[in-house]
Amino acid sequence: MSRRRYPQFQFGFNMFPEVPRPFHTTYKCYSVAMLPGNERQDVERGGKIIMPPSALEQLTRLNINYPMLFKITNKRTNCKTHCGVLEFVADEGNVYLPLWMMHNLVLEEGDFITIESVSLPVGTFSKFQPLSADFLDITNPKAVLENCLRTFACLTTGDVIAVKYNQKVYELRVLETKPLEAISIIECDMNVEFAPPVGYKEQEHTKKVEEEEMAVDPADLMPEPSGFVAFRGQGNRLDGKKRKDSTSNDVPTAKPTYIRGIPDYDYQVGSLRFIRRINERPSSSKETDAGEEFRAFSGTGFTLKKSRD
Repeated sequence: MSRRRYPQFQFGFNMFPEVPRPFHTTYKCYSVAMLPGNERQDVERGGKIIMPPSALEQLTRLNINYPMLFKITNKRTNCKTHCGVLEFVADEGNVYLPLWMMHNLVLEEGDFITIESVSLPVGTFSKFQPLSADFLDITNPKAVLENCLRTFACLTTGDVIAVKYNQKVYELRVLETKPLEAISIIECDMNVEFAPPVGYKEQEHTKKVEEEEMAVDPADLMPEPSGFVAFRGQGNRLDGKKRKDSTSNDVPTAKPTYIRGIPDYDYQVGSLRFIRRINERPSSSKETDAGEEFRAFSGTGFTLKKSRD
């Protein structure tokens, strides 16, 4: 009697994949300034920490989700924040944090913290508030913040992050994040808004029209001439006619208005330019003696020598 053999099937995939297990460990924390070796300014300017090599081995065995994001808790003060990891080169049992992160967690050198792995949603919105009005001196604050956030892995509502620009450190408080209070900002399209700085009061600027009305005329600021003034007397014409610019004594003379000149932008140093202005005579053929325009050397002439008859 022969036995019937059934074909054996082998699957090329794991029907029961390993479920990610959480990472939960306690370490001693130190600031980046305590890290042996050269100064690490790249850690101070970002939102990532340095962990020991044993943490990488443990994270690999646990099959956690990527990117690696962690929640740091100070059980003594119950302060929490979130971060990423930059390198695994720290001494065993120690982790190194940026100084601004230690201030948020109210930590001192050598305090114990709890680090656990988390999975955060991708951020869609964040709002920041500068802690100093000096942040308004930056020409393009959004571009500066975007460049700084490239070294961050996540944001937590309530944290105060440090932004270094032009050899100066600015502190910004994270007022709001969406969709949750802790978000991942790795390769995301996020809208950013700014709140007025702490203690900033918007000054009321006057309108341009009011400034023009309140502008002081330079002619009014000039003092009135006193004492002897040359050529200030009254002149009379030899033909008995009134001068064109003469006015009656009863009517007060109006103060001349100040006319602002236009500078010559093409002026060359050492050159003189003479501009002659010719006034055209009126086109009317009927002109009275009082309204006749002045013409140089147009009077009648006389000779002292008598002509012989």
